[in-house]
Amino acid sequence: MDTTLSITNGSRFQVSEFVLMGFPGIHSWQHWLSLPLALLYFLALGANLLILITIHHESTLHQPMYYLLGILAVVDIGLATTIMPKILAIFWFNAKTISLTECFAQLYAINCFMCMESGIFLCMAVDRYVAICYPLRYCSIVTETFVIKVTLSMMLRNGLLIIPVPVLAAQRHYCSRNEIDHCLCSNLGVTSLACDDITINRFYHLALAWFVVGSDMGLVFASYMLIIRSVLRLNSAEATSKALSTCSSHLTLILFFYTAVIVVSVTHLAGRQFPIIPVLLNVLHSVIPPALNPMVYALRTQELRVGFQRLFGLGEHMSRK
Repeated sequence: MDTTLSITNGSRFQVSEFVLMGFPGIHSWQHWLSLPLALLYFLALGANLLILITIHHESTLHQPMYYLLGILAVVDIGLATTIMPKILAIFWFNAKTISLTECFAQLYAINCFMCMESGIFLCMAVDRYVAICYPLRYCSIVTETFVIKVTLSMMLRNGLLIIPVPVLAAQRHYCSRNEIDHCLCSNLGVTSLACDDITINRFYHLALAWFVVGSDMGLVFASYMLIIRSVLRLNSAEATSKALSTCSSHLTLILFFYTAVIVVSVTHLAGRQFPIIPVLLNVLHSVIPPALNPMVYALRTQELRVGFQRLFGLGEHMSRK
């Protein structure tokens, strides 16, 4: 094993870097996966940048709902960029080593962006709840100030709650083993290499998942239960259809995101028999939603489609015809 070790406490060895092995069981041909992953990454970057440029360029999109969509695009870009360049470097240049500091920083960023995405989905659910259940008060409740406050509160919540994850991981003692059978520095993947007890790491990881993502998911689905109840009380079928169409894009993304979270969590239980499954799903869950989110909104939101047409000059061309 090619590893760099430093001596600590006179007789104990401390690993100074980790080696990211990639996808377990397919190391010999995993580089073939680099093409679809690279395409997904560049699609995520391009689509989310297009969303941001369109919202900035089109004055009719300067509304709280689209500001939240823009924030989601920034989070998606951050999440994909946190992991994909290193994964592609592993596949293309065999750059498998990563320092402890870089690994713990990536660990923090991944958890922070994932929790931030969950938080933004909650904010968007609240936005749709107010728009449908209290339409006359929507403009006074959901304002630019509201967007700024909820965004800062989510950043503060996630930023502070995630800090113990890399701090606890850094306090563990890593001796002899430094090969992580993963493409990225996941919490359990890193701490499983520790020579000392990691009970507190596992406990905090589980508590964080339930407290942040679990509570967000519960509040999101509670919001949509109230929305559905309010919509069913409408007497007009046209009004019902219009109300549901305003939140269909958001509901699609929410169902995909939280379903993927549940599937990834469940597959970790079967990770010992088929270790590639949770690793592959973990990577895909970090790159598919960033690529999928803007496409769903673009296809299902007329205002965005019009904004795209105007951005590329298609609107003027079509109107002349």
